[in-house]
Amino acid sequence: MNQLNGKVALITGGSRGIGRGIALRLAKEGALVAVHYGSRSDAAEEVVRTIVADGGKAFAVGANLDSVAGVEQLVQLLDEELKQRTGGSEFDILVNNAGIGIAQQSYEETTETAFDDVFAINVKAPFFLVQKSLSRLRNEGRIINISSGVTRVAYPSIMAYNLTKGAINTFTLHLAKLLGPRGITVNAVLPGLVRTEMNAAFLDSPEAQKLSVDAVALGRVGEPSDIADVVAFLSSSDGRFVTAQLLDATGGSHL
Repeated sequence: MNQLNGKVALITGGSRGIGRGIALRLAKEGALVAVHYGSRSDAAEEVVRTIVADGGKAFAVGANLDSVAGVEQLVQLLDEELKQRTGGSEFDILVNNAGIGIAQQSYEETTETAFDDVFAINVKAPFFLVQKSLSRLRNEGRIINISSGVTRVAYPSIMAYNLTKGAINTFTLHLAKLLGPRGITVNAVLPGLVRTEMNAAFLDSPEAQKLSVDAVALGRVGEPSDIADVVAFLSSSDGRFVTAQLLDATGGSHL
């Protein structure tokens, strides 16, 4: 524990689901956590209260990441918050977790609007957030991109979403090469089906849950803490020599 004392972490989409789990875990390790949210300020503030009640340090920061202007707003707000708390604008850990899904539909039915929306949040936002953060991210820092196990399993009904996660995997590889000279590691974590608010309706169906569990070697659906623990490892000094990796955290899904 406390492997991240003195570190500052930004978690995009940190108010719910996997992002919430990551925020709680990194705060438990001693990091000052910036909990980003897009629209759910109430959920983000609840995460902050939970962290503070447990003896940790956190604050919420809101911005819509569907455009570069929104990314720039997030960076500006983060600068202001950090200057109040630490006296500077530097941070150590960036977890690109914010993302949106796409309704299951055939490839033929996918619209340009749906395609553009999912790429804006899932690909454009992390691309430009890293770009705008390069002068603020400390040497020996960490970038962890949340990708998905769908990049190795065929799900044509959510093809546009799957393409965004393939792009994140490629982004991870190139960033690792670019930032290696600064000692910054860049990795992607690939969750499978995780028990979150977004998946609640699907997992409420006994038939769907059985199909999901039967496809996983470890015999259960993932929990946010399963993914958060992997992110905590990569964020810590234990992960200092791991970079450009795509870490499968699906529990052995569809082997």
